[in-house]
Amino acid sequence: MAFRCQRDSYARKFTTTVVSCRPAELQTEGSNGKKEVLSGFQVVLEDTLLFPEGGGQPDDHGTINDIPVLKVTRRGEQADHFTQTPLEPGSQVLVQVDWERRFDHMQQHSGQHLITAVADHLFKLKTTSWELGRFRSVIELDSPSVTAEQVAAIEQSVNEKIRDRLPVNVQELSLDDPEVEQVRGRGLPDDHAGPIRVVTIKGVDSNMCCGTHVSNLSDLQVIKMLGTEKGKKNKTNLIFLAGNRVLKWMGRSHGTEKALTALLKCGAEDHVEAVKKLQNSTKLLQKNNLSLLRDLAVHSAHRLRNSPDWGGVRHWWFGGNICAGLFLLAGPPVAVETLGPRVAEVLEGKGAGKKGRFQGKAMKMSRRPEAQALLQDYISTQSTKE
Repeated sequence: MAFRCQRDSYARKFTTTVVSCRPAELQTEGSNGKKEVLSGFQVVLEDTLLFPEGGGQPDDHGTINDIPVLKVTRRGEQADHFTQTPLEPGSQVLVQVDWERRFDHMQQHSGQHLITAVADHLFKLKTTSWELGRFRSVIELDSPSVTAEQVAAIEQSVNEKIRDRLPVNVQELSLDDPEVEQVRGRGLPDDHAGPIRVVTIKGVDSNMCCGTHVSNLSDLQVIKMLGTEKGKKNKTNLIFLAGNRVLKWMGRSHGTEKALTALLKCGAEDHVEAVKKLQNSTKLLQKNNLSLLRDLAVHSAHRLRNSPDWGGVRHWWFGGNICAGLFLLAGPPVAVETLGPRVAEVLEGKGAGKKGRFQGKAMKMSRRPEAQALLQDYISTQSTKE
């Protein structure tokens, strides 16, 4: 059967009856990124306004009698709604959908159908899968490469069709209907039952699909291609935004542009060149700084070598309070060979050396006092033996 959300994707609330309610658990990701298991209930309704995930489209968010629904999944011809509050079987309930999320999914999913059809028509680029992400959507194309010119042509064509305000229709066909053979699709779920749902963009595409869609391409507003990325073996990922996501992306981009204009003291058209100049200046300063530090280290070493107090452990550190840095251990070859790896271990770093010198990179220069104590203990032990 088709759910109410599939029969009328624009419906925002309706009343139905609770069929069953059973204890259940839901594995979810907590705020700290770790998996959490929530205890609650799987609620089955006579019909539902909340779309269960499927066809590359995430599930809807919404409420049942103002009780949040945390997950909606399809089970055969039924939909399971996970809540943390039980609902009485047989009771009448009001189901409301999170409309902002629903309409966003409608725009992205219908946009994917349109892009897939146009890419196939213009360049024989076949879609093998797609993903509706939180911030962007990705269509996997069965081609090792897609040119910038092809992407631009696809973007131009899909937006022309949006401006043409082409209708999008949904119909149900029986499995033995001859029209099914003319419909694009990637197969049906193993537990599919009943008629086949077909989404048709007039004059452009007919495709098997269970998702929620706009009724006219004008509701997509606009589609923006963000380019391509290398996909799986011999595949290319085409990245796009549709509808309100384009407006939000433009808002973020404009905010970033204004901030950069204020920081770089130049217009947007000069941002790239200004950043390149800053990068070059930074590299030159770092190079000069490193050269000065080396000169200072050599000077300090000569002064120490010529000092009447020469001997024991002497330590210099140039680098402020940063945690990571480079270190050099110099002294009698036997002592350096013994102590070098141990100093590296204390400083949580790695290094190597020979002929009385050991140098390396440390991740915890804050532990320098421990390394000094290690060296001093070694000197004291050797003095006692002598």
